[in-house]
Amino acid sequence: MKKKLFKILKYSFIGILATLILFIAFNQDSSVYAYRQAKGQLKIIFNTRPISEVLADKTFPDSLKSRILLIEEIKSFATDSLGLNPSDNYTTFYDQHQKPILWVITASDPLELKAKKWTFPIVGTFSYKGHFEKKIADSELNELKKEGFDTQLNEVSAWSTLGYLKDPVLSSMLEKSEGRLAALIIHELTHGTLFVKNNLEFNENLADFVGDYGAIRFLESKYGKNSKELERYKFSKKYNDAYSQHLLRGAKKLDSLYKNFDKNMTNQEKIRQKTEMIGTIINKSDTLITGEFQKRLISRKKWILNDNNLPNNAYFIGYLTYQSKQNQFKDEFAKNFKGNFYNYLTYLKDKHQSSIVL
Repeated sequence: MKKKLFKILKYSFIGILATLILFIAFNQDSSVYAYRQAKGQLKIIFNTRPISEVLADKTFPDSLKSRILLIEEIKSFATDSLGLNPSDNYTTFYDQHQKPILWVITASDPLELKAKKWTFPIVGTFSYKGHFEKKIADSELNELKKEGFDTQLNEVSAWSTLGYLKDPVLSSMLEKSEGRLAALIIHELTHGTLFVKNNLEFNENLADFVGDYGAIRFLESKYGKNSKELERYKFSKKYNDAYSQHLLRGAKKLDSLYKNFDKNMTNQEKIRQKTEMIGTIINKSDTLITGEFQKRLISRKKWILNDNNLPNNAYFIGYLTYQSKQNQFKDEFAKNFKGNFYNYLTYLKDKHQSSIVL
């Protein structure tokens, strides 16, 4: 009996090993990427400290301890008041030593608002790709440029492993304001609650919507409806919403331009018209709001135009991914659920079966 069991285990192991070798042989790029991602994640995990240990550390600044305690409050609020799934996330701490640790690549067709897609095992298709090593991210970005793609590279302040790993509190999070911190934590916890495979636009728009709504609710609950913390967040949100909506309107104009190009037009002329329209979109961004908001928009416009940072299609793709469905969620929530967010989230969970398998 033991010999038979040993044979079964032996051949099972050989079968799994052979399958793994074949997968690596025919999916070399995916395998190398998976290895690098695992290496980056494990490096972080193996260098985290339990939150309880950090809070007991007398050398750790009290001001940062208060931020960690705030994250614990936000997490509890997200579970108890919003209905997000409980998790072991944010029970450990990782010190970045003031260095970025993850970069995300976005790419698009240069004459069409069409994002390049990357497909990964289990989690599905994404219109961005993350790297824990800047050198590798830069190298892939350059290759994409050579292939003719519009590209963008952004540093990332947080991400979700969808419950497969225990996501830590990153030291950079502790530098954020109360509102931005609440929105960030709730955004990531939303991914761990409802994640639809191969539907990045839905996932990111939902997480942004829940993050913003949850942050306002949390700030009202903790600090009060007339608090400076809430006013600061609303001020920032109003500015960001105005800019996002402006770029989404601009994206529609770009899309129309691309679809109506004359077939006989040269690529050089198409690029000229594209650049001219993007310049016009950015130039008009400081006319959105008056007062302090306008000063911020003027400052952003000057940075873009004066430093030759004119956006490309990849820039607009980012706003389409995260912001294009915001009004749909807001309208559906207001019209059908009358302010009962718990019921709305339950409805979304039932309607969109999560692809998370824990």
